[in-house]
Amino acid sequence: MKRVAILISGGGSNMLALVASMTGDHPARPVLVASNDPVAAGIAKAAGQGIPTATVDHRPFGRDRAGFEAALLCHIEAAAPDILCLAGFMRILTPGFIQRFQGRMLNIHPSLLPKYPGLHTHARALAAGDNEAGCSVHEVTADLDAGPILGQARVPILPGDTEASLADRVLALEHRLYPAVLRRFAAGDRRPILLP
Repeated sequence: MKRVAILISGGGSNMLALVASMTGDHPARPVLVASNDPVAAGIAKAAGQGIPTATVDHRPFGRDRAGFEAALLCHIEAAAPDILCLAGFMRILTPGFIQRFQGRMLNIHPSLLPKYPGLHTHARALAAGDNEAGCSVHEVTADLDAGPILGQARVPILPGDTEASLADRVLALEHRLYPAVLRRFAAGDRRPILLP
């Protein structure tokens, strides 16, 4: 059984989708939900489900990313995860941290990578006049949003779509795609999943 730690920064909707999927014959179980925000709503939701939680406020560390990561690592290493899932974790991680979990850290990103790495993905897709958007799950590497893609799901961009309406439809897809990819990845299968 693979042990999964999930890092969040906010409400934790993708974390909840992952946790809900890890039951029955699933090859993994959640062992930690951690956040860089002590008041992240997702922390209380995870604790309510009996999952161990931890928070390390990044703000006192200022620009000392390595110091923040060292404090976070104390909690992660105590949980001894096999897989680390970033689920709305809004901190850029150092190459040293990423290397420590190379090949076993996943992230979900709200665009059809390699299009629109980074922030404001929905606004960028709308501004470009794209006819579809979506989300991607990828392995985390030192290059931002550039690791091997393990899954993608697509949604049409509709006339009159706003950033908010598109984000809502993509988020619903994220909640299907991320659990599907994690199940396959935890079973040792890195073949990409493509949801319609």
